[in-house]
Amino acid sequence: MPDTPADQAPEPGATSHADHAERTLRAAILSGTYPPGARLRERDLSDTLGFSRIPVREALTRLAGEGLVEISPRRGASVRNLSLRDVAELFDLRLSLEVFAARRAAEARGRGTGGERLREAMEAAEDATRRGDARDIPAANTALHAEIVATTGNRLLSNALQPSLGLMQWVFTLTGGRDPRVQCAEHRDICAAIHAGKADLAGALAYAHIERGREPSLATLAGVLPPG
Repeated sequence: MPDTPADQAPEPGATSHADHAERTLRAAILSGTYPPGARLRERDLSDTLGFSRIPVREALTRLAGEGLVEISPRRGASVRNLSLRDVAELFDLRLSLEVFAARRAAEARGRGTGGERLREAMEAAEDATRRGDARDIPAANTALHAEIVATTGNRLLSNALQPSLGLMQWVFTLTGGRDPRVQCAEHRDICAAIHAGKADLAGALAYAHIERGREPSLATLAGVLPPG
């Protein structure tokens, strides 16, 4: 059913409602409350969240931009059907983008550009790891990886990673059995190399970090996800 004119008009607080809807829906997808393939009907979500369909639609669009939601003209929105092939391809993409980003971020730091937000992101990831927060660790680690890319100052590179950030956090959540302290130590080494302006070392550490996670992640998800 098409929206009424009133439902199409901007509403007070629509942005904050969209932010709330985005956070709520992301958490529900990552926790499995909405499993892969589940329909995400705007009207139902609007009733559940307690506000109009406009911010719900905005939230679904944002989550589709992160790779968590698929939107089709006929079927509407649904949770992405995640597969082992998706996970394997994500690791391939990360090896291409993030290793290059680590090198470029180190070069930027060598020129004295940026770095403070990367320190903050690393501190947030360390704090989540110390607390052992199973929900915050994947979110903080995803934000750290995104900030390494942002530190390059290359907007096209950041835009290239954006559609995979939700998928990255989803995989980090599903493979939470890996020791987060080891991952945190690897993150610290990568960030230290970046801040020291050591491009070759930063790239090598980023490659090793991503590649070390590939086989354990695929093994963990082998009995959970379809081949794809």
